[in-house]
Amino acid sequence: MIEPEVRPTDLIRAAGAVVWRGDETDPEVAVVHRPRYDDWSFPKGKLKPGEHVIAGALREVAEETGLDVVFGRPLPPVHYLKDGRLKRVDYWAARALGTSTEIATPDEVDQLVWLPVAEARRLLTYEWDAGLLRALTALPLATTPLIFVRHGLAGSRQEWEGDDDLRPLDEHGRAQAQALADVLAAYRPATLVSSPSLRCVTMLEPYARAHGLDVREERSISEGGFDAREADRLVRAILDTVDRPADGSGVVVCSHGKVLRDLLGVAAADRQDRGGAEAELDKGAFTVLNRAGGRTVSVERHST
Repeated sequence: MIEPEVRPTDLIRAAGAVVWRGDETDPEVAVVHRPRYDDWSFPKGKLKPGEHVIAGALREVAEETGLDVVFGRPLPPVHYLKDGRLKRVDYWAARALGTSTEIATPDEVDQLVWLPVAEARRLLTYEWDAGLLRALTALPLATTPLIFVRHGLAGSRQEWEGDDDLRPLDEHGRAQAQALADVLAAYRPATLVSSPSLRCVTMLEPYARAHGLDVREERSISEGGFDAREADRLVRAILDTVDRPADGSGVVVCSHGKVLRDLLGVAAADRQDRGGAEAELDKGAFTVLNRAGGRTVSVERHST
């Protein structure tokens, strides 16, 4: 038997989610049937050109299940060969917010069933999907996101002649802000906090406009007005909000590279791997801390 040629640089990217509902101690998960392959799996699909992996995962879940969901912590990515090419599928845990509406792609998915984890494991066609279930139940399911964002590209500081706080995002930075809005839709944060610098506020505006939210400006997390004591107090107050069981809505904080390193140091102080959380973000990048039970249960970093 001739083994298929593997082209490791020709990577296929896809994304999806393990959608759950009910009591997190005994959840049900959504499993879909694809008639083309006659298999049972979790909703997923290929990314569109230029699409952010989180936005792609959210879109695929909506198309294949009709469900309105909110994303939680990431699950281990799955790798396998597809027609001799390496394919990577990124997954997130996602909580269903209601019942399924009409599936947008009935030619791709013709059935959706809700099953307890043990029954889902028996139905799933692929062993790697069973591995996702093990990861799903290994840590808390109901999490709340605290997202730290570095503003997008804003031209050259040296070439800008005015007040640096008024330096705007450039064309690439505005595209990063829109990409961030598509990503944040997966997490549904209700509170937006920003440095007053125009490039930070503008980074959050596309999401704020789309969801009817205000951006709260805090000078203590700006470059010019950074105050370590006040910033520490602000982050601790945000943690109290995120960890409040009755609330459960996420928070986004947008600031500057060096400032964010300090803010993340406070927010991720309970993590042994906090050095990774504190590493400086590229412009337009963000870190998601998923919180549950007063602690950070996962950290993920992304660019836009």
